[in-house]
Formats: sequence, C-alpha cells, structure tokens
Amino acid sequence: MAKTNQTLGEFIIENQSSFKYTSGELSRLINSIRLAAKVVNHEVNKAGLVDIIGAAGDTNIQGEDQQKLDVYANEKFIQTLTNRNIVCGIASEEEDDFITINSQDENHQNKYVVLIDPLDGSSNIDVNVSVGTIFSVYRRVTPVGTPVQLEDFLQKGNQQVAAGYIVYGTSTMLVYTTGHGVNGFTLNPAIGSYYLSHPNMQFPEDGNIYSVNEGNYIHFPQGIKNYIKYCQEEEGNRPYTSRYIGSLVSDFHRNMIKGGIYMYPKSSKNSNGKLRLLYECNPMAFLAEQANGKASDGYTRIMDIEPTELHQRVPFICGSKNMVEKAEEFMKNSQ
Repeated sequence: MAKTNQTLGEFIIENQSSFKYTSGELSRLINSIRLAAKVVNHEVNKAGLVDIIGAAGDTNIQGEDQQKLDVYANEKFIQTLTNRNIVCGIASEEEDDFITINSQDENHQNKYVVLIDPLDGSSNIDVNVSVGTIFSVYRRVTPVGTPVQLEDFLQKGNQQVAAGYIVYGTSTMLVYTTGHGVNGFTLNPAIGSYYLSHPNMQFPEDGNIYSVNEGNYIHFPQGIKNYIKYCQEEEGNRPYTSRYIGSLVSDFHRNMIKGGIYMYPKSSKNSNGKLRLLYECNPMAFLAEQANGKASDGYTRIMDIEPTELHQRVPFICGSKNMVEKAEEFMKNSQ
C-alpha cells in the first residue's frame, strides 16, 4: 500500500519481497541510478548557465552529434553503476561496444547488466525542453565468475527484471517497474530525496492524443498514413489532439498520464525505424505493459523481438491499448 511522503528508499524496502531475486541487489541497482540521476539533474538545470550545452564535437555510434551534456550524463551513469559493485556490464547508446565491469573481488561475481540511454531527447537541451534518461536491467545469462558477454545484453525484452526512466522537466521524476506495476517518484530538490508521487501509474485504455513527427508523413508506411488520417477525422471523440515533443521520455510520460499513442514508424528514410530496441523500445515497452498499455512494431510485440545487435533499431508504436491495437489494424489492412 502506497503511503503519503514515502521515499523511494522506503518504497524499495517495503516492496522488496516482490523482487524475485535478492532484495539488496535491487536496492543497490535503483540507488545507483537514483544517485546518478540527481547529479545529472543538477547539470541539466544549470545547462543554460555554463559551457555545457551545444555539440561536443564528436558523434556517437548512431552517427548523431553528441551534446556535451550527453557525454557528461554517460560518464556519470557509468561511473556510478561501476562503483556500486552490482553490475557486471553496461551498454550505453553513447558507446560503440558494451563495457565489462569486474566485481571488487575481481572474480566477476556481479549478476546484472544495465542498458542505458543516458540523455534521451538531448537535441532539446539548448532550447530548455524536457529531456530524460532511460534504463533497462537484465540478469546475466552467462556463468557468474566469467566476464560478461554480448549474449548477456542481446536478451528479449520479456527477460527484463527492471526498467524505468528519469524525466528532467518542470520537476524531476523517476518512474520504474520491476514487473509489479509502475510507480513514479518526484525529486524534492531542497533535500535531495525522491518521494512517491504517482503510485500505480496506468495508461487509460483509450486516449485522444497522438504523438508522431508529422513532418516525416510523406516517408511513412501507408498503414501509418491511414491511421494518422483516422486520428484527424471528425467523428466520435475525434479528431485527436496532436502532441509531439521530440523527447521519447516526455512524450511517453504525458501519454501514460493522459492517454495517447506514440509512434516512430519505419520510413523511406529509416527503413528499420530510428529508435533503438535495447536502449529505448524494450524498457518503454516493459513500462507500458506494466501500466496497462501496449507496445508494438506495428505487427509484433516489442518485448518478443529477438535482438541481433546492440544498436538495433525497430519501428515503435506504444501507448493506450485500444489506440495501439487500432494502429496495428491499419498496418495489417494496408499490407
């Protein structure tokens, strides 16, 4: 039962029996993410005051310009997760390859891998629009006592043990699941603690918001074009409202609270879609399903897709269950 003024730490302790592995492990994992998020939040909030906005001059493995804060967030999350002696490997959207982390006894005893998008929506930093961090946690599949391998990261989304995001907006929130619903915690910056503010978050089964970059309309598959036209028709509770921030965390967060659908389909410009299966789509799909929503590539459940590479991209449709199913219907009928 959620309590008023319950901190994230108290919530984890009270609900640790619902985590099927050692409770202390979950606490250390979430605490390390919480700590890194506070540090990154501090930098995000002063990004306009110091020389930390703008491009760092490098491009990441995806070929995108790295904002300076991207690089900073990446370093902080890797550093914090490494120091907590809980993670055996990290894969980041900003790194070409995964990072192997040894346990403090140097016998590779740690059991978890974390996949992370350290700063989602970073192109919005220098225009003061919300950005976020997305994380996904798996138990390793290779034997404890050996260095982590690629196969530990290339697991289907349905094997996740935890996932979540931090949104750095008008307030800073950490939202996560361990497979027993979704709960949101808001940072009180005065004392540095996260408090349970959004217990048992749920997508409404229906919504009236659709989120898609309509500037790419001409490049979309016919099924998506048809669904967008359906959203714009004057019938029943339609036309729907169009809301697109360009930051997955922010768009997802709004749609979960208000009811809506988020779409980043494949296109003639991006034949496999643009979002990454492991860093963005799987964790958001896990959250969506735990919050009574749905996530699909238009035909297949996201969390059933077999990953083949670390930086694999997939089409992504996610949100209120009835809306996603309607979009899937349009995709199927346009084949």
